[in-house]
Amino acid sequence: MSNFPRLQKALSRQGIHVSFRDGIYNIHNAHAAASILLPATLPLEQKAVAQLLEFASVADPQGQGAVCKACATPDFHPGSIAPVGAVVATSRDFVIPAAIGTDINCGIRIMRTGLNLAQAEAHKTNIIAKLKRAILENGRDVPVRSAGFKALFDDGPASFLEQLPELGLWRAADRDQLQRELAACVGLDSFQGDACYGPEALMQSREIVRPPSAAELGGGNHFLEFNVVDEIFDRHAAYEAGLKKGDITVMIHTGSRDVGFYVGRRWMDLAKQAWPQGLKHPSHGLYGLSGHLAAEYMKAMGVAARYAWFNRMALGEIVRQQLADIAAPDASAVIVDVPHNVVLQEGEFNVHRKGSTPAHDGQWALIPGSMGDHSYLVKGLGHEDWLRSCSHGAGRQVRRQDTRRMKQPLVDTVWQCITLREERLIEEAPSAYKPVGPVLQAQEQAGLIRASVRLKPWLTFKA
Repeated sequence: MSNFPRLQKALSRQGIHVSFRDGIYNIHNAHAAASILLPATLPLEQKAVAQLLEFASVADPQGQGAVCKACATPDFHPGSIAPVGAVVATSRDFVIPAAIGTDINCGIRIMRTGLNLAQAEAHKTNIIAKLKRAILENGRDVPVRSAGFKALFDDGPASFLEQLPELGLWRAADRDQLQRELAACVGLDSFQGDACYGPEALMQSREIVRPPSAAELGGGNHFLEFNVVDEIFDRHAAYEAGLKKGDITVMIHTGSRDVGFYVGRRWMDLAKQAWPQGLKHPSHGLYGLSGHLAAEYMKAMGVAARYAWFNRMALGEIVRQQLADIAAPDASAVIVDVPHNVVLQEGEFNVHRKGSTPAHDGQWALIPGSMGDHSYLVKGLGHEDWLRSCSHGAGRQVRRQDTRRMKQPLVDTVWQCITLREERLIEEAPSAYKPVGPVLQAQEQAGLIRASVRLKPWLTFKA
């Protein structure tokens, strides 16, 4: 905390007051207040603090809704408008589209593969070649009926699965297993939807469409990573997940791609347009929606959130089928699929999570480290003060555009990154992120989560 007195003074000049006690920063200004869970060893960033208070101050100008509570998890850092790691509860008839942004339901799916490390190492060259072609070189065939997307957006994932054609990726798919695995997807059953909010390109007159963003990782911090179960802290939880030491899992981190961009951009614009004429616009660019517009946004957001589920589900099915000659497909299973950037209706609130994860009592959550660092499968403890949430990762400490100064790409003799873009090795290097250890420990000590399984990276695929 060597920079804390200087930061206090700088924030005070902005009218922001901050105090620190027992690993928690309490911040407030004339308009809002919030709490930040952050170890003293990790930096508190001035821009992120200002963004969180701006987020917390959003209200309907006609008194139809407002933020009720704001907090942040230890991966807290600045975002484009709202800070990453923020959790904000509003009244049930009020939403803030820009707080979620365009990467709607960015999230992570973790699956067990049915392989152990010795088996995977024996087939490593083959695994790399197959997944590189399928994931990074567009060697995939993901056909979908236009009627299937309409079913997805109107009725939900279960109806979508019933519409899968006997073509391409889906020829060998176990549809019953895919239906069963819906229960492992956190929040999925609560997303609303309506096909009228989806892109027309997905619901064409043609029977079969092959969207270019189907089963696509995307850029930035998205990845597909094989991990080894390195340590078990809770053997009962590990048994529940079907994991033992030395097992290979796969994590899939991606979101709603162009559908999320379409929905998010459109509703951020609509929220701005709905601002009353003649009233000064807020400088931070965060506009809320209330009443019927809020209800419509929840359906539109649900369309993108369901597409993100489809994207991760299809990527998981690709992994299953590419490993089929060395691991039986029915040996694999989804452990959990968690969302990051969504609004979920919980109790009396609309809970906005921007780069944070639901962590209700007894619920699985996943805290990945940076590329090359450990990740943790955890159980939520449902802490009310933190809106039953936890961090979605370690959190950046170097902006992506500033990593160009980091000249040496990451090299590791055990773990390996496969990418077609060498700059990813620098942009996503562990030194660009906070260490995951203190981030995890702070949340365990505060009672947000309990670590169950530690995972060590083995192979990472990045687009």
